[in-house]
Order: sequence, then structure tokens, then C-alpha cells
Amino acid sequence: MNIDFTKGNGLVPVIIQNNTTLQVLMLGYMNEAAFLKTKEDKKVTFFSRSKNRLWTKGEESGNFLEVKDIQIDCDNDTILIKAMPAGPTCHKGTTSCFADETPKGFLYELERIVSDRIDTNDEKSYTNKLYKRGVNKVAQKVGEEAVELVIEAKDNDANLFKNEAADLLYHYLILLKAKNISLLDIEKVLSSRNS
Repeated sequence: MNIDFTKGNGLVPVIIQNNTTLQVLMLGYMNEAAFLKTKEDKKVTFFSRSKNRLWTKGEESGNFLEVKDIQIDCDNDTILIKAMPAGPTCHKGTTSCFADETPKGFLYELERIVSDRIDTNDEKSYTNKLYKRGVNKVAQKVGEEAVELVIEAKDNDANLFKNEAADLLYHYLILLKAKNISLLDIEKVLSSRNS
């Protein structure tokens, strides 16, 4: 990675994105020392312009940003870091430093949770118990949830409809896991249909 730190008087902008949901969490700046420390420690470290020193995000709050992936833009003067936040990213206590606090991309986080409960064989987890019953039982449950959603669609109770839609999506994620297919695989199929 050849980052051009000369363009910004030794500093380059760094965009932090949630590794799972892809929500933009914050923007900071790094000098070369901050970049090297970030790579070494696997925790995001910035150069704080106000403190005039290296600053590891979370050093006071404990809300570290665990590095999952680092990319450099085409001009070699901006860094994109995908990270897993250990808590709120913004100093105001919000998920993101930007106004949009909607849980966009949460399906990917839920997919990770579903997978984790199955992969760790969580004996108390409904998700794992259903998964262990086999693909036919999971598919049957998805069918039941789909029928319940259709029934609620005929009525005018938006809250019940939303809850049935959520149940269907949740069980669909378990079915995808049972078929060893990811949500990203399905997203790619949908994207390829959009011409």
C-alpha cells in the first residue's frame, strides 16, 4: 500500500465503515505513524489535529474500532477502513458521527449472529435448535412465515405486517445458512438482474 502522505501536509483522510453493515461511522486523519500503528495493533489510530498527537479511537471510552480491512483509493491519498466497533463511534454516544441512525445493513449483522449461534452450537439458541432439525424443517418454517405475512398483508395492521415480515426475513437467513448460501450471494443475483 503506497499512500501519498505528501498531498495533505502529511495527513490523509480516513473513512471508517462498519465491516458488517457498511454504514459510514466517521472520518478522521492519519499520518504515516498512525497508519503503521493501526496496521500493527489492528485498532484504528488517528492523528488528532486538536491534540497534535496519535490517538487510538476508544483509548478513553473503550469503544475501539477493530480493523477488518484496509483499502486505498485510486489516487493513493484516501484510506477506507472497514472495522467492527466495540460500542458507539461518535463522542455523542451514537453509532455514527453522521445523522442517519437507521439500521441499514443490519440484515448482514443478523446473518452474522445467526451464523455464530449455529457455528458455536449454542444449545440455548432457538436459531441453532431449528437449524439442527434440518433443511426441511427450516424450509417448512419459512413457508409458514410467508403464509402469515400474506395473511397480514390483507389486513390494515401495519405493525403486525412488519413483525411478520421480520419473522420471514429472520427464518430466511437460517434457511440460507442451511443451504450454505450467503445473503451476499443473493444480493449478487439481484444485482445481476438489474440491467
